[in-house]
Amino acid sequence: MTDPYSTIIVESADGIATITLNRPDRLNGMTNLMLFETYDALTVLARDPAIRVLVLTGAGRGFCPGADLHVMAEGDPGPSLEARWFRVPVLLHEMPAVTVAAVNGACAGAGLGWAAACDLRYAARSARFNTAFLDVGVAGDMGLPWSLPRLVGPAKARDLSFRPQKLTADEAAQIGLITGVFDDDAYPVSVRREIDRLARYRPAALGTLKQHYVAGERMAFADFVGLETAHHLSLLASANPRGALDNLARPVA
Repeated sequence: MTDPYSTIIVESADGIATITLNRPDRLNGMTNLMLFETYDALTVLARDPAIRVLVLTGAGRGFCPGADLHVMAEGDPGPSLEARWFRVPVLLHEMPAVTVAAVNGACAGAGLGWAAACDLRYAARSARFNTAFLDVGVAGDMGLPWSLPRLVGPAKARDLSFRPQKLTADEAAQIGLITGVFDDDAYPVSVRREIDRLARYRPAALGTLKQHYVAGERMAFADFVGLETAHHLSLLASANPRGALDNLARPVA
């Protein structure tokens, strides 16, 4: 992993890795360098068995409004684009860790593609969402026509794509795009609570459940149930049954 990065900040502790998009003066608008650095960081983190939860967020007032149009207009001085870097949403969707988009501000275009590829999405109430691609004359990237219908349904996904429109965080939650919305002043603590709660689950169970969702998208139902059952029996055999029952009976903080 390149260290330090120029456009992102990578931190890791207690099984939780955080990638913070770090161009706050441009609301974290995406550049070639940011795309490369995020791809590089995710590739490394996906190989780390100690990482149980991966958080993607933005510095300052924005999450990521998509490509930085100002940089594009002037000619991106960063590295030349490589097709493999566009696999960032694939890594977010398929990496062993559970991925969480912590959306603190504007989230549009490629930024929305990255958020939609995550397992869970939490937003500050002031955050806004937009597909935006047609507004800037492109068909889009980062996998939205694949991920968005799975979150909001095919008809709504087409509506949002062919009629780009700004959604509030509450509107995004109502259609299933966002997992949860928190008032801005409560957002940092509330999102952290959700992330910490995820990281406290038994690592083998958490990772296997993530694997099941990825596998289930590719397998016939009967084949999937066979895989799921094999994993379930293996986890049961290696678990502490008494401890599992105690966890079920214990109220969640």
